[in-house]
Amino acid sequence: MASDVGESVSLYKLWAWYEAHKKQVTWGAAVVVVAGLVVWFVLWRQSDMQLESSDAFSRVAMVQMAGPNAVADPEAYLKVTATYPGSSAAARALLLAGAGLFDEGKYPEARAEFERFRREYHDSPMGGEALLGMAACLDAEGKTNEAINAYRDLVEHHPSDAVLPQAKFALGRLYEAQNQPQLARTYFEELARADSNGSIGSEAGIRLEELKMKNPQLGPTTPLPTNGPTFNIQKR
Repeated sequence: MASDVGESVSLYKLWAWYEAHKKQVTWGAAVVVVAGLVVWFVLWRQSDMQLESSDAFSRVAMVQMAGPNAVADPEAYLKVTATYPGSSAAARALLLAGAGLFDEGKYPEARAEFERFRREYHDSPMGGEALLGMAACLDAEGKTNEAINAYRDLVEHHPSDAVLPQAKFALGRLYEAQNQPQLARTYFEELARADSNGSIGSEAGIRLEELKMKNPQLGPTTPLPTNGPTFNIQKR
């Protein structure tokens, strides 16, 4: 009985509080409902944008890649990036725009897009591809020291990245060109062992044999440099 009386008193007090604060409670409930609707709309819109951006990217890619002599149109990909900023499709489009500019021989412009990718999509799993693109642009521009630094940055800080073999092969090639056969040998040997049945491993094996023929004095493999000179990559 006492319990029933206690519950009645509590309910009476709660009702009295509600009557005294009815306006605030009503407005508070309305705010909660509106906030919930806003969150739902944002999440729905993000999902909708991802679908739209993927469709837009696919349409561009199908046109660009059609036919045996198809080449990527950087402007078409950049339009996808501008229309759907922050989406995964925009990230892929930006990388392909950089690749298209590279294919056109516009190396500074291509490097600018790869650097933009690193700034805007720094958490993307495709970051290694952007780093490789930056290094390849520097390589193509004849900025050998900066290219070596960029390739080494990829090798040393992204050891599990899928594009690692390309970076190591480029380092071997550049060190050979700089008349540093011991360092070149290290990279070529590493690739030949790790990818003996793959195309890049086979190519590295061929380059290794040619290197030994040109440099019969080669001794034990030199450890990879860890504290060598560094070169700053210019940001746009």
